[in-house]
Amino acid sequence: MSEIIILAIESSCDDTSAAVCINSKVVSNVMADQKIHESYGGVVPELASREHTKNIIPVVSEAIKKAGIQKKDISAVAFTRGPGLMGSLLVGGIFAKSFAQAMNIPLIDVHHMRAHVLAHFIDEPKPSFPFLCLTVSGGHTQIVLVKDYLNMEVIGETIDDAAGEAFDKTAKLLGFPYPGGPLIDKYAQSGNAEAFQFSIPQIEKLNFSFSGLKTNILYFIQKQTKKNPKFIEKNLNDICASVQATIVTILMRKLKKAAKENNIHEVAISGGVSANSGLRAALKKYGEEFGWKTYIPDFQYCTDNAGMIAITAYYKYLAKDFCEIDIPIQARLEF
Repeated sequence: MSEIIILAIESSCDDTSAAVCINSKVVSNVMADQKIHESYGGVVPELASREHTKNIIPVVSEAIKKAGIQKKDISAVAFTRGPGLMGSLLVGGIFAKSFAQAMNIPLIDVHHMRAHVLAHFIDEPKPSFPFLCLTVSGGHTQIVLVKDYLNMEVIGETIDDAAGEAFDKTAKLLGFPYPGGPLIDKYAQSGNAEAFQFSIPQIEKLNFSFSGLKTNILYFIQKQTKKNPKFIEKNLNDICASVQATIVTILMRKLKKAAKENNIHEVAISGGVSANSGLRAALKKYGEEFGWKTYIPDFQYCTDNAGMIAITAYYKYLAKDFCEIDIPIQARLEF
């Protein structure tokens, strides 16, 4: 069988990314971030889509160049169909559709969150089926039962805000620039995780909730800074460590419950928050305690990237799961 070469585009939020996958190996994964959002304290959708328009051709060109291939070698083009920011998704989707039409090759639509799960199949070690994947990002928090490459079921998810949003909102309260989640992780490593206590919600089944925790942190900081205007400055490391430990505890308790209920010992994490050192350490600890085989993607495949889109498209290509050119882009796309 001749080589299967996939060009993949990811543009769901504020990172423009393109990757090339040859058979099951990601040979290039190029990203362009958008510094323009830093001064706004978060992603501005209109600005994000404009930046994607500027970045997409250079990023795709670089991905093809790094892969050592030519456009005529490409077997299919894949893109993130959703979920994500509508304007951002449209830039990537329209580019991919145009490329597929121009080259007369198949088009493959990819669900962003399913791609985060399949990021585990880019590098070794790779999990065995079935496995559980805790997928945690700024917009999503899910526990996914992965039965096969294209057969997955969400068995737990947030009923309101995502874990990544709790990190980001806390970072904003502490005066950190966007994105603030990595800075909480940085300062937490020098802090006392037991210095301050925050609420852990009691949510039914395997679901999560972070809205109450966000409110708890807000009121706590307001109360303490009213007493002492320099409270944050003097206790920054401990605040970060305590908040991070609370979020990680919430996540891991549900993951432990899911593993026990489904009798699964292959457990993975993915998504932007899987880059968090506290969550990584907790997964390793739980793995040793409960006999799990644990999996964490390489850092470049934790955040939004086209490599995960490419590997997902590879398995869809094998299944001949292609889509029509007129398939609609969806900002909210069912799993």
